[in-house]
Amino acid sequence: MNDNHLKIAVILGSTREGRFGTGVASWVIDHIARRADMSADLIDLVETPLPTVFPVLGQPPAAQEAKDLLAAVSPRLAAADAFVIVTPEYNHSFPAPLKNAIDWHSREWHAKPVGFVSYGAFSAGLRAVEHLRLVLAELHAVTIRDGVGFQRAWEQFDGEGRAVDPAADTAATTMLDQLAWWAHALREAKAIRPYAA
Repeated sequence: MNDNHLKIAVILGSTREGRFGTGVASWVIDHIARRADMSADLIDLVETPLPTVFPVLGQPPAAQEAKDLLAAVSPRLAAADAFVIVTPEYNHSFPAPLKNAIDWHSREWHAKPVGFVSYGAFSAGLRAVEHLRLVLAELHAVTIRDGVGFQRAWEQFDGEGRAVDPAADTAATTMLDQLAWWAHALREAKAIRPYAA
C-alpha cells in the first residue's frame, strides 16, 4: 500500500439480536472496496465486545480481562486514518455499546475524521448522529458534514444488499470523498507537527 492509501475503520454500533446493521455495514464496505484509495476494517461490536465496567485499581484479574478485550479493538482504532460509524437510532440517540466503545478510547480518535451512515424509521437515524457529533468533538475528532441516512431502512435494500435508491450511493460517494480529503489533510498536518490535545 502506498502513502496515499487510507485505512478506514468501519464501526458497527448495534449489537441487538436480529439487527439490521450488518447489511448496512456490508453496503458501506462494498463502497469502500470499489475505491483504490481506501480499505475497510470492520469492527463489529458483537464480535469484539468490550468491558462495560471500568476495573477498580488493585484488582488485577478485572484489569487484565479489560486489557485482553481491548486488545482486539484499540490497535485497530489507533491504526485507522479515518472512521465510518454505522449506527441505528434508539430513543433519539445511539446504542449504549457504541458509547462504551467510544469511551474506552481517547487518543485513538484525536485529529481523525469520522463519517456516518445511520438508519432508523422516520428519522433515518439522524438524531443519533447529532449526539455522536457532540461526543466525538470532545475527543478531538473531526466529523464529516455529509453522511448517509436510511429512513425505514428495511425497505431501502434489495435482496442483494444494494440500495434501491441511487441517491444513497451518491451520498456514500460524497461522504467518502470528504472523508478522504480530511483524512489526508489531517495525516499530513500531524506529520508536520504533533496534534496538541
